[in-house]
Amino acid sequence: MSFNQFNLDSRIVSGINRAGYVTPTPIQLAAVPPALAGHDLIGTAQTGTGKTAAFVLPILHHILTGPRQQTRALIVTPTRELAEQVHHVIGQLSAGTGIRSATVYGGVGAGPQLRAMREGVEILVACPGRLLDHIGQGHARLGRIQIVVLDEADRMLDMGFLPDVRRILGHLPVQRQTLLFSATCPPEIERLAAGAMANPKRIAVGLSCPAHTVSHALFPVPLPRKTPLLLALLEETDTESVLVFTRTKHRAQRLAQQVARAGYRVTSLHSDRTQSQRQAALTGFRRGDYQIMVATDIAARGLDVEGISHVVNYDMPNTVDDYIHRIGRTGRAERTGDAYTFVTPDDASAVRAVERMMGQPLPRRALPGFDYAELLPSKKPVARTAHGVSARASTLPTQLSARPAGRRNVRRVRPAVRFAVR
Repeated sequence: MSFNQFNLDSRIVSGINRAGYVTPTPIQLAAVPPALAGHDLIGTAQTGTGKTAAFVLPILHHILTGPRQQTRALIVTPTRELAEQVHHVIGQLSAGTGIRSATVYGGVGAGPQLRAMREGVEILVACPGRLLDHIGQGHARLGRIQIVVLDEADRMLDMGFLPDVRRILGHLPVQRQTLLFSATCPPEIERLAAGAMANPKRIAVGLSCPAHTVSHALFPVPLPRKTPLLLALLEETDTESVLVFTRTKHRAQRLAQQVARAGYRVTSLHSDRTQSQRQAALTGFRRGDYQIMVATDIAARGLDVEGISHVVNYDMPNTVDDYIHRIGRTGRAERTGDAYTFVTPDDASAVRAVERMMGQPLPRRALPGFDYAELLPSKKPVARTAHGVSARASTLPTQLSARPAGRRNVRRVRPAVRFAVR
């Protein structure tokens, strides 16, 4: 199978070749033909399967067969990072065609976005909030939109964007083509599709299932020992690209600082960082300037970085879908990857949910030589205050001394003892 079977414009085929695409993925094989034929489409696919190209290719072909210098395609995404990723793919595949795209999202100056909309870029890639701002101010003219894509629709649901999405759809021409892509299709997404689409074709590839190229392991660990375990794993892991997920932005920032003090090149990605800081973190991680990125779930979807060898769930994800999307950052494009998840007794129900989805127990591992014992406060009084009240000292984990920055070229983690934590 090859991309030639789609009968795309020759200029797009040249872009495909330059981008290094060789064989269509299953979601591309299933979605591109009906999208080219003008059908509304609901595409359900696991992350990392090439769905971005599955809707970008038909959009580019459609634009090349019609009028230019007017906005004819709108792609709505939940996050800035995903908007930039889609914009990047458009740039790759449209090289040499003259097709222009622009991103529209908050956290950055509106000037370049206003110029792009005035000049009539052919494709807008937008996050809901900022796009609605532009619509309300009369800057975004969407009356000539012919194709709209709702990307990561379930994520937009999770983030509370569905009312905004419905408002945006109300500003678009009734006669249009609508493509909806989602990792899952909960009832709210089905209702959105029913109100926005006409007889959509349905395609499901790898529904709610992690990529088969990822190996999974659970590391049972007491909560206070998570950070020492992470540092010990990094010391024992032969890797140069690790993505670590935490549940909160504050923990992401603090953990990144602790990892940096241990001598690693590390950055962080979370909602407290400005857009320029986020972009610098992503660019540096992609280039290999940073070995490790500590992130919240803001990086769980749409982040496409080649060569991420390990994903570490420092905190157990809240849902099975979040687990799928997090570990989908590795093992992409048929590469292999490892997903390590730290679990405490409080995570037992979440672990069972993931194992039900996987259809099998996940292997438990222990790092040989690591002290899993939780250090408890000492009961011995060691000092008195100025007022004569005795104070007790806590026996705390010794602070890790900083190691010289540089690469780690050490052995991989060995499979070890199975834990009976269920």
